Amino acid sequence: MPEPLSIALSVGIGYAVLYGYGRSNTAISAEADSAKRAVAELLESKERSQSLFGKKAALIADLKRLATEYADEDWDGYGAAALDPLSVWNAEEFIRALPDNLPMPEASPEPDGSVSLDWIRSHNQMFSVSVSKGNRLAYAWLDGTERGHSVVNFDGTTAPQRLIEDFRPLLNYASASIRLA
Repeated sequence: MPEPLSIALSVGIGYAVLYGYGRSNTAISAEADSAKRAVAELLESKERSQSLFGKKAALIADLKRLATEYADEDWDGYGAAALDPLSVWNAEEFIRALPDNLPMPEASPEPDGSVSLDWIRSHNQMFSVSVSKGNRLAYAWLDGTERGHSVVNFDGTTAPQRLIEDFRPLLNYASASIRLA
């Protein structure tokens, strides 16, 4: 794939869409397989770039550290389950799928072996996503006196639009242009 086209694709289409295409197993011709490989190489190059993927790469590295640190049962002294490797994998995939202009959350282990991704602005403004080994993301938010919770399905490549829409007002992004990919 010529370089200008690669750059245009990554900027114009968006990372999440390209990521989903690069991971798919639907190539049925030599040309489609070649395009898929080119997209995969483009994505790998982006993930190695600190300026393009730095904050996501740092969070993914933190998840790997958590996976090692909380790999044993009863890590909290109260019977907590070990951090599930599939939960960590799903959290990594979710982070990759987040819009690039969204702030990154803090990651922490949950006693059931899931991963918690938390955006905390203050004691009364927060958004939390629980990522488990399945394809469902449970999330909850608090914004002053407003609060709520929901569960959405995550396909492994695209951040669920409903979750992003619920997140946007909390962090005053109603006027910001958060791409939903």
